[in-house]
Amino acid sequence: MNDTLRFLQQRNSAAKLTEPAPSPEQMEEIFRAALRAPDHAWLRPWRFITITGARRAAFGELLERALVERTPDADDAARTKARNAPLRAPLLVVVVARLQEHPKVPPQEQRYSAACAAHALLLAAEASGFAGIWRTGGAAFDRAVMTGLGLAGHEETVGFVYIGTRDGGAKSIPQLATADFVSAW
Repeated sequence: MNDTLRFLQQRNSAAKLTEPAPSPEQMEEIFRAALRAPDHAWLRPWRFITITGARRAAFGELLERALVERTPDADDAARTKARNAPLRAPLLVVVVARLQEHPKVPPQEQRYSAACAAHALLLAAEASGFAGIWRTGGAAFDRAVMTGLGLAGHEETVGFVYIGTRDGGAKSIPQLATADFVSAW
């Protein structure tokens, strides 16, 4: 088996991330990989928003406000969890789907393309010696969060990709039997 296949078969999300995050130069290369996502009709139906430093705390405040709007009876633990979520990693990348009217490329396909860009971001970060995790949850689909991030009406969040240095070892993930997931027609 070649090294690339082995890498792809062993990648997994990091349970805990710490400093350092990739440098701006490294992120440039990581984003170049994400821009190679499948893209029918060259619509480029994605964009990325980075959140670092003190902006992570500001984003946490936005997440907490949105949680309270969605769930007015959210307890203190849930509010604290929302507020502290962006502090899990030194870098967050918000992956945004930019939906466009097109006669051959429906919005769902554009969302899939943006999701592929998010996955490519994770793979490229790992290939660059870092680690990441892709999170969604209620905040990812909350229009108040999207508005707070400056998304336009035709844009939506695909997820939040947390990137940093893996803190501790990689999780042990069992090998799955391909026969359980592959069939012939």
